[in-house]
Amino acid sequence: MSHNNSDGVKGCMNQTNNSGNTDSSSRGESKQSQLNSAWDTSKQRSSVNGREGGQERRPAAGENAEKTTRDAKSAEVQNPKPNHSTSGEGSSNQPSQSASMDSSDVSSVVSSLGTRPKPSIELGPTYPIRNLKTMQDFYKEFDQPLLKKEHTILIDLKCFQSGVIVPHQGTDVWDQHHVKFPHLYPRPPSHHKSHAQPSRWEVTRRALLSLTKGSNSIGDVQTAIMSYNSSNKDKWTFDALYNYGQRLQTMDNNLHLLIPKMAKLALNLPELIKKPIPLLRQQQNQGITMSQQQISCLLANAFFCTFPHRNDTKPGSEYANYPTINFSSLFANKTDPTKLDLKAEKLRAIFHYFNTVTNDEEPAKPDGLVTFERISIPPSKLPNWNTTKVPLRNLHISPEGSIENEGTGMLQVDFASRFIGGGVLGSGLVQEEILFLMSPELIVARLFTEKLADNECLKITGPQMYSYTSGYSKTFSWVCPYDDRTKRDIWKRRYRQVVAIDALDFKNPREQYTKDNIKRELNKAFVGFHGDVKTAIATGNWGCGAFKGDPKLKALIQLMAAAVNGRDMAYFTFGNKELAKEIQTMHEKLTMKKVTVDKLYNWLKDFSAYYAREHHFPKDLYGFISEKIDHKASL
Repeated sequence: MSHNNSDGVKGCMNQTNNSGNTDSSSRGESKQSQLNSAWDTSKQRSSVNGREGGQERRPAAGENAEKTTRDAKSAEVQNPKPNHSTSGEGSSNQPSQSASMDSSDVSSVVSSLGTRPKPSIELGPTYPIRNLKTMQDFYKEFDQPLLKKEHTILIDLKCFQSGVIVPHQGTDVWDQHHVKFPHLYPRPPSHHKSHAQPSRWEVTRRALLSLTKGSNSIGDVQTAIMSYNSSNKDKWTFDALYNYGQRLQTMDNNLHLLIPKMAKLALNLPELIKKPIPLLRQQQNQGITMSQQQISCLLANAFFCTFPHRNDTKPGSEYANYPTINFSSLFANKTDPTKLDLKAEKLRAIFHYFNTVTNDEEPAKPDGLVTFERISIPPSKLPNWNTTKVPLRNLHISPEGSIENEGTGMLQVDFASRFIGGGVLGSGLVQEEILFLMSPELIVARLFTEKLADNECLKITGPQMYSYTSGYSKTFSWVCPYDDRTKRDIWKRRYRQVVAIDALDFKNPREQYTKDNIKRELNKAFVGFHGDVKTAIATGNWGCGAFKGDPKLKALIQLMAAAVNGRDMAYFTFGNKELAKEIQTMHEKLTMKKVTVDKLYNWLKDFSAYYAREHHFPKDLYGFISEKIDHKASL
């Protein structure tokens, strides 16, 4: 562990936890023991199972470390244009487990195995990360007016320009094209007004009001939620929430104070959002910009499960094509004790977020904006990969570092599920889910984003990071608060941009080498990387976990899509030095021989045909392409 990274973790651990209590003894352990525990946990990531797109999986080599370098970063790296002078030279940002062993440890391991140690893999010079373009380099483009066709803005822009964020006035609607707010739920019909039943919102309001008074238990939360969700009384359980209370609440020690604040926040919905929120439907280019306060209010309602018509996702139901948004699935029972414990860790991240956004004494209380954009590109406007004569762009590649930290200010790739957020409100705990727990404002996209089609992506501009986390899948844990110092554009959006693109799920890995599937992944990456602002792309082994993607193929696909969009790339292999070396060597060969995207695409098609013929021990993809390069050179 480098000196700088050690200081970063210590600085993180010295911050207050989400209770705001700086006395570590009240949490049952010293700051140093927390630090050691966090570091030990982060090193376990190389041997855990993972999950992508809401399905259980075992991570591919090198991918299983992709979430855990975050907890060793200094707050200074959180600036939109960090000083990459060291990381650009390949300095260790988070050492692998083997990197922390001294020579005597290595000797003893080799002796016990009776084998020779593998020679160390040394990467050659890579394109300096400090030279890659970030959002701040394009500040003029991000300062452009937000008003445009099919863009809904939930705040009053005139007031905003005067330095005040207030809701934009609109007309309430209850239809299939907009989010159905709980306070607009139609009142049940009654023949006698004197005997009229209370509206669902009246029941909800009374239940939440009861939570704002005095100290509340988890049982009180359950009672309140079930009072207006009585139809699910035999379906919903709250075991994970109780497990949090039993295991972790004594450390956080503020839930009894936090729940009343969250209930008040949820009740502010009619005052904070006065304009309908459109549903971002398939094949429509639409955007929504809202304040961080409005997002927190919507998420408070999601926590208390107030959104109507969102609990039924069966085929044919109104929201069958949308992710869940009410938190009932996060509270739900899992017979596996490990999954219950992991859900408790998720809840720690969620409660820390709410503690931050409800803390009136917090000087850095979120007061900016966030933009959500659904981008659809018609098939007729997608590239003709056979004739796209574009050379590959610059590549920074490293086995160390992470998309979220070293990629700050770049276009950060979310290895997404078609249903935004994947299993973040369930049992999922890999790249997408952990990203959404670090930045819970991303979760609100589930409220209005229909599942992604093959020619679509979702781009989020301005989300804030709130937490450091450690581990991956079964070793995941919340570590401590993250002090996000990323600068903002004139619209008070953080210089952070995330794009959600979903890879194909290959039940049979051989299927990914077909021409049609290669083209689909190229088109999906092209849509995600498309845009007038040419920031670099921060990515990694997209779709190479549960979806069984080949990281070598996926790296080429992303490089090709980035090249057509005129973007450079930072690629993190998450501890896998061998993969980093192979991708780097392949990229150098292609660029030295000036191989263009169309030529590489046709070679991929040749490999597809070859792969279809060969049923036993087909050639390695990079070996096949190297032969093509050598043959081209000889000609």
